[in-house]
Amino acid sequence: MISLKKRLLVLAAASTFAVTSLAGCGNSINNDEAVSTIGEEKISFGVANFYARMQQAQYETYYAGMMGTTAQEMWKQQVDKSKTYEEMVKEGVMDNLEIVYLVDQHAKDYKVELTKDEQESIEKVVKQFIADNNESTRKVISGSKEYVKELLEKLTLQNKMTKQMTADVDQNVSDDEAAQKAMDYVFLSFKKTAEDGSVKDMTAEEKEKLKEKAQFIRKAVAEGQPFEEAAKTQEVEIKKATFDKKTTSIDTDFIKVADTLKENELSEVVETQSGLYLGQITSLLDREATDAKKETIINERKAAKYQELVDTWKKDTKIDRNKKAWKKINFEKTGVAIKQKSEQ
Repeated sequence: MISLKKRLLVLAAASTFAVTSLAGCGNSINNDEAVSTIGEEKISFGVANFYARMQQAQYETYYAGMMGTTAQEMWKQQVDKSKTYEEMVKEGVMDNLEIVYLVDQHAKDYKVELTKDEQESIEKVVKQFIADNNESTRKVISGSKEYVKELLEKLTLQNKMTKQMTADVDQNVSDDEAAQKAMDYVFLSFKKTAEDGSVKDMTAEEKEKLKEKAQFIRKAVAEGQPFEEAAKTQEVEIKKATFDKKTTSIDTDFIKVADTLKENELSEVVETQSGLYLGQITSLLDREATDAKKETIINERKAAKYQELVDTWKKDTKIDRNKKAWKKINFEKTGVAIKQKSEQ
C-alpha cells in the first residue's frame, strides 16, 4: 500500500504521458463534480480521474506486455461472469482513494500534518508535471495544478498517517514464533518435455524408474555420501529452501514430513501428485530467514491494525459514491501510457 502511493508520487514527478483514442474524450467532463463524498468532504472528478489515470498508465506500460496482450484487450478481459478487468481495477482504485480521504480526515487526531519541506517538494513535483505534459494530455487525465497538487498532498499525508496509526503495534517477535528451518532437497517431476516442446505426464514405467533414481540417491546419502554429490550422480539438481509448517510454496505433503525431521536428518522419498521429494535438514533455525520472518510478522500486525482503524472509521462515516460520474472514466476507450526515457 505505501509503496504504491510512493510509486504514484514518482510517476507524477518524473513521467511524460501518452494518451491515445482522444476522440470524444474530455469535452463533457466536469472536473468539479463529486465522484464520492466522504462525510462532508467530496472527492472531485478531477482528483479521481487523475488518480485513476496514474494507475492506468502503470498497467498499460508495464503489465499489458507481461500478460501477452494489448492494453485495450487487457481491459476487456472478463475476470468473472459479471466483471471485466477494467471494472475490477477501477473498483480497487475508488476503494483506495476513498480510504486515502478517510484516513486523512483523522490526521489531526494524530497531530499529523505536512511539513513546509513536504509542501515545497509537492509544488516542485506539480510544476515539473505541468512542464512535462502538454495541455491536451493534461485535459484528458485532469492533470491541472489544482487536482495534481490535491492528490499528492493527500497521498503524502496518508503515508505519514500510516506510520502513526501503527506506531503502537507490538514489534517483539520471538524466535519460536518466527522460526524458519533450512533444508536441501530434490524434486523429481512426474512431467516430461517431449521433443516438440509439449509437456506430458510420464508413463507408469517411467515413474517407477524415477522412484528408483530417488531411492538410489537416498541410499547413497544414508551410507555417507554428501547429498549434493549423490544427486549429481543421477543428474538431479539440489535445491535449497527455508520453511515452517505453514509454508505452501513447496508441496504441503512434503513440508509435513520435513517439519518432523531433526538437524541433518534425511527424509524418506515422499511421493506427491506432482512428483517425488527427498530432503535433508541443514538447520532447525536459519537465522537470516527467521529474522526476515519476524519482519513479515510485524508488517502483518501493522496491516491488521491499519485495517482495523479504517474499518472502524468507515462504520462511523457516511460514504456516498456517485457511480454515474465514476463510470465516465473509461480505460478501454482512452489509453494512457508512460513515455519511456532512455535514461530512466
